[in-house]
Amino acid sequence: MTDISSGSVPLTTNEKVQASLGRRRRKQFILQGLGIGAISIAFLMLFILLWSQIATGYKAFMQTNITLEIFIDPEEVPTERLPRGNFDDVLAAALVANLPGVDASDRAALRSASGILSNGAQFDLRDRIVENPALIGQTITMRMPVSDPYDQLYKELLDRETPENLRRLDDAQIANYDHLVEIGAIGSRINTGLITNADSRFPELAGLKGALMGSFWALLTCFLIAFPLGIGAAVYLEEFAPKNKLSDFIEVNINNLAAVPSVVFGLLALSVFIGWFGLPRSVPFVGGLTLALMTMPTIIIATRAALKAVPPSIREAALGVGASRQQVVFGHVVPLAMPGILTGTIIGLAQALGETAPLLLIGMNAFITSAPGTPFDSATALPTQIFIWADSPERGFVSRTSAAILVLLTFLIMMNAIAIYLRSKFERKW
Repeated sequence: MTDISSGSVPLTTNEKVQASLGRRRRKQFILQGLGIGAISIAFLMLFILLWSQIATGYKAFMQTNITLEIFIDPEEVPTERLPRGNFDDVLAAALVANLPGVDASDRAALRSASGILSNGAQFDLRDRIVENPALIGQTITMRMPVSDPYDQLYKELLDRETPENLRRLDDAQIANYDHLVEIGAIGSRINTGLITNADSRFPELAGLKGALMGSFWALLTCFLIAFPLGIGAAVYLEEFAPKNKLSDFIEVNINNLAAVPSVVFGLLALSVFIGWFGLPRSVPFVGGLTLALMTMPTIIIATRAALKAVPPSIREAALGVGASRQQVVFGHVVPLAMPGILTGTIIGLAQALGETAPLLLIGMNAFITSAPGTPFDSATALPTQIFIWADSPERGFVSRTSAAILVLLTFLIMMNAIAIYLRSKFERKW
């Protein structure tokens, strides 16, 4: 009789599933861990970015000021010579009155002590007297920004322990500063000039007004061009264009344009708008045209996606009651798709607001000391202003660069918040 050796018993389906559950759970756990790790790293990088900018830039939102009692000497500022006058001498006399240790006859010591005043102090005094000449011969109280080295000293960004020959302020200047602090002449307040002043070579006077207005005019130009053209192109391609090789070719190229680096659009604007058409450099209008070229593909893609989201039953119902094709599209489909269209447009404009490379190529990084009144005046923009300040050797521009980045991020967050609000407020679920 033959002995048949028994082999392994085949596993049932249920047993195979049970045996693989452990392996599947391990893979799922690993996948979840990788996902959580990726999100954690992303949030960590975002936190580091924001914290580094806030830690560096928050001090730029405060301005160190000096308050002086100033006698407007008629001999130094005669009425008949306005707006001319020895305003710097008037300020120096007021400063020396608070510094008993400074000899007014010692020109070197007087010049060293007067360095605590910002370069714009004499012009502020001049403007106030020109506005009201009756102040001549009287004593007035003025609060003015101090110069950048003293501003850094007040904010503890200048190390007193550094050897004197390596500091921007010597021991005598620091002693004068300490005396002014003791008598309450020096203090700090919110730096409104960061928003209300235009650019300056002096950090304590530099502001973002010119850049903000330049960005406003550029974005307004971009919106007025890209919004109607983008929506019109999207409506035609989605609702009216025949489906053939030409429309497919156009669609593919629109998708490709949305991924083209922004510097390419800057080169295009430089050669076409400035080179061929002869438009001026450094003006927001050309910047807006450039940003419109860059933003239009994004608006077209977002608009087509919003149009596709409208149910076909809306079109069929409108056609069924006798509406024409144009009435269906512009009376029913486009209004229902408008929340998605506006969301895509705002996101496109937010992207345009943060672009730097195309604006640099058309010259919107010039040193402009006044805010533009029209889109055809020379100006900078927020991203290019950040670039200019980051490239400046002055120590005071370091904190102002971070502050400008925070202002730009605030506008970007606000625009994205508006887009989210519009989507949640007007979005319809079918």
